[in-house]
Amino acid sequence: MSTRKASDGEDPLIESREDLLSVFVGGEKPKDRWRIGTEHEKFVFFEDSHRAPSYEERGGIHALLIGLTKYGWRPVYEGENIIALEGEDGNVSLEPAGQFELSGAPLDNLHQTCAETGRHLEQVKAIGEKLGIGYLGLGLWPDKRRDELPIMPKGRYDIMLRHMPRVGTMGLDMMLRTCTVQTNLDYASEADMVRKFRLSLALQPLATALFANSPFLEGKPNGFLSYRSHIWTDTDPHRTGMLPFVFEDGFGYERYADYMLDVPMYFAFRDGYVDAAGLSFRDFMDGKLPVLPGERPTIGDWHDHLSTAFPEVRLKSFLEMRGADGGPHDRICALPAFWVGLLYDDSALDAAWDLVKHWTIEDHHRIRAEVPKLGLRATGPRGRSLRDLAEIVLDIAAEGLKARARINGAGDDERGFLAPLREIVASGKTPAERLLDLYHGAWGGDIGRVYQDARF
Repeated sequence: MSTRKASDGEDPLIESREDLLSVFVGGEKPKDRWRIGTEHEKFVFFEDSHRAPSYEERGGIHALLIGLTKYGWRPVYEGENIIALEGEDGNVSLEPAGQFELSGAPLDNLHQTCAETGRHLEQVKAIGEKLGIGYLGLGLWPDKRRDELPIMPKGRYDIMLRHMPRVGTMGLDMMLRTCTVQTNLDYASEADMVRKFRLSLALQPLATALFANSPFLEGKPNGFLSYRSHIWTDTDPHRTGMLPFVFEDGFGYERYADYMLDVPMYFAFRDGYVDAAGLSFRDFMDGKLPVLPGERPTIGDWHDHLSTAFPEVRLKSFLEMRGADGGPHDRICALPAFWVGLLYDDSALDAAWDLVKHWTIEDHHRIRAEVPKLGLRATGPRGRSLRDLAEIVLDIAAEGLKARARINGAGDDERGFLAPLREIVASGKTPAERLLDLYHGAWGGDIGRVYQDARF
C-alpha cells in the first residue's frame, strides 16, 4: 500500500470538480514519455524459526530498513519511526504485517525494470544474511495465523485494521497475509486510458491465473490456486471488484471520479492520521466531514483517497494492474512484460481487444469468480479455456514487445521476459499447482519445505 510522503510545497484546496479530474488529466503523457513502474512484495521470515519479525525486535524490520541505508536509501519517517525508504530505484515500504515492498522507479524499458528488481533483491538478501532473515516469493503466508503476525507502526494501518472487520470477512487476511506484484503504466489521453482500462480489466483474471501462487493456508492446501485473489472477493465490496461501469458507454475520468466519491473514506491526514473510516468524501467536499468540521479537502487528500480503492485495475495518474500473486524474480519481470506488450503498442492493444470485446458483464464476473480455484482451467465465453486464451494473448504481447524494439547490450529485445509465462502455458500448470505437486510429493506434506523451495 502507498506510503504517504510530506508535500514538497503548497497543497491547494479542491475548488471544483475539475480539480478532481486534474489528477487524471495530469497523468497524460506522449508515447515517448510512457514509463513502466513495477511493485513487488515479499514475506520476511527468520531463518531459524520461520517466524515473521516484528518492527522493533533485535534483527527485525527496523534493523532491515536501517541496513539498507548503506546502499544510499534515505529514511522516511512517520513520527519517530522509519516506515519507508526512498532512493534512485523508487521506494521501499512496509505492508501491514511487515511484508517488504519495492515500488520501483518509472523506467523506460523492461531491461531496466528487471535490473532494478535484481539490485533490490541482492541488497535485501545481503542485509538478510547478516540478520538471519530470508524472503518468500508467494501470494499468501503459507503457514501463519493472523494472530502470529506483527503489525507495523503506520497510522493508516491502525485505522484499516479497525475498519476491515466491519465491511468483510477477509480484509484482515488481505492486509496481513498477502503479497502481490503490480505494474503501473501510462496513457496518452482520456480515450487511450479508457481503451487500456477496459482491456486490462477484462484480462486481469488471466493474469491472476498465470501468476496464481497462493495454494496454502495455515500449513495446508486451501482449495484455491490463488487464495489471495479469493480474499479480495470479501474484503470490502465498496472498494473492490471488476467495475462493470468501465465497459459502459461514456466511461472516462468523470465516471471514475464519481466511483471514487462513492468509495467510503479511510482517513484524512492532518499532522497525523484522522480516522474517517466509512465517511463520505462528498461530505468532505462540502465541509461537512464530522471528524474535520468545516474543513474542505486538498488535492493531497484526493490523492490519498484514490489510494484507498482496490479494484482489479486502479486509476490514479496512471493505471495499476493488480491481479497477480507474489512470486520469484523471473515472474516479477514477466508481469510488466505481459502488460507492456499488450498496452504499449496500438496493434497489440487492438488485437487483444478483439479477443474480449464481445464479453458481457456476466462473462467478466463469471471468469473472475472461477479463476481463484481453477486458474488456467477456467473458461471464457464459448468454452475456450484460459490456457488456450493465454497462448494467443502471449503471442500478441510478444509482437507488441517486438514492435517496441527496446534492445539491451546483448542485442535482445524484451520478449524474453515472457518466457516464464510461456513455460506455464505449455505445461498447463500454474505456479500454485507445481507447489501442490511438491507438497503431495517430495515434501511429504511438510509445509516447512516451502521455505527452501519458494524463497528468493
